[in-house]
Amino acid sequence: MIPERLVFLDLETTGVNPLHDRIIEVGLCEVVGCEVVEEWSTLVNPRKTVSPYIESITGIASSMVADAPFFSDIAAELHAKLAGKVLVAHNARFDYGFLKSEFRRLDISFQEKTLCTVKLSRALYPEHSRHNLDTLIERHNLNVSNRHRALGDVRATWEFFKKARAEFPAEVLGKAIQKQLKQPSLPPGLSKDQIDALPHAPGVYLFFGEKDAVLYVGKSKDIRARVLSHFSGDHRIYKGMRLSQQVRHIDFMETAGELGALLLEARLVKELVPIHNRRLRRNRELFTLCLVADKQGTVTGVEIVAMDALGQEDGKSLYGMFRSRREAGKTLLGIIREQGLCARVLGLEKGSGACFGYQIKKCRGACVGEEPLALHQARLTMALAQLKMRSWPFKGAVGIREKSPAGDRTEIHVFDHWRHLGTATSEKNLWEIFECPSPLPFDLDSYKILNRYLDGMVKKADILTFF
Repeated sequence: MIPERLVFLDLETTGVNPLHDRIIEVGLCEVVGCEVVEEWSTLVNPRKTVSPYIESITGIASSMVADAPFFSDIAAELHAKLAGKVLVAHNARFDYGFLKSEFRRLDISFQEKTLCTVKLSRALYPEHSRHNLDTLIERHNLNVSNRHRALGDVRATWEFFKKARAEFPAEVLGKAIQKQLKQPSLPPGLSKDQIDALPHAPGVYLFFGEKDAVLYVGKSKDIRARVLSHFSGDHRIYKGMRLSQQVRHIDFMETAGELGALLLEARLVKELVPIHNRRLRRNRELFTLCLVADKQGTVTGVEIVAMDALGQEDGKSLYGMFRSRREAGKTLLGIIREQGLCARVLGLEKGSGACFGYQIKKCRGACVGEEPLALHQARLTMALAQLKMRSWPFKGAVGIREKSPAGDRTEIHVFDHWRHLGTATSEKNLWEIFECPSPLPFDLDSYKILNRYLDGMVKKADILTFF
């Protein structure tokens, strides 16, 4: 069934981010049955400058919108024109997202059905790979003028719809339209078959763009529900809109539970460096502060060491994690100055006798015997206490057993001194991990993930110890 009342819509904007960019032109064409009953367009003052780039595409300059109405001035009229009708647009999510943002700024509720002609073209002409508006104009020999202006693009979209209506039986066209209106709003480059293949299970999903470029890696207790949530919002988040426009393929990897998904996500983000992932990206090297003591336990210095160089250090004298040696050094110098500690006693200043800090009255005199070394050490330890890393709470390696909600999948995540040695799905896999261990470098994200799980999210019965 083809909806009786359609509104073909197009917007020109100052950019692609609905949170920061604004509408500069609205064009629409209302169709009842097969007849155009109204065409309407207006420029809109965006309350910001139109960039030379946007002007070069649309021909709309800042001077042209300077005296145009604000969106608030046209909101009531536009809302009335759109209410209760199916909105038709090329890449409808883009236009709909901007309308939602503009109406939201005015506390006006806006919720209408949308029909995307990109998706409609894909459904009706699957033999073609490209479905952008310029391609459709050329392929279907559409009579179009004033391209990249709102009303001009609206007319192009309406011309395409009329061509499709003439070439396909009403039943076929109606079925394609109703299928799109009933299903969740999916990106134009993504097929429903890919969504149908996603499981309701824990794991990791990957979004790929053109030429198999990795766009995003995410994790969830329910892969399918989480993926759909990316495409069901109203574009309040700019990243959601960009993902929708760029994604072409989805892949996934199931895990037994959330811990496995978190660990796999952290590893894949570091290996693949997806465009839209900022969290979990690998730091080139992490550094920490390490206390150096003599055989009697007296602190003789503080060293800045790379985490990967520590081997299986138990962490009892490690303080803080820093993205660079310089950051670690800056933190240490700040503590020394704030607490009046002695840089010479801590091995950071060469020579003997009074340190430079003592000479300018910033050191309490541990270097010249005016402050007992035991007191100096105690003050240092107390100052570093807030940076203290958690000690490895086991004698050796451990495995954390995780079962899937359905009970048909079990994984054992093996760790030793906060490093993830691997994940086993069978007894054979488990022994392979110990026979040929290939631990990942020390990773701050894995450290935090495991800490959170050890603090109550893992049952003691599921912690397996290996000696």
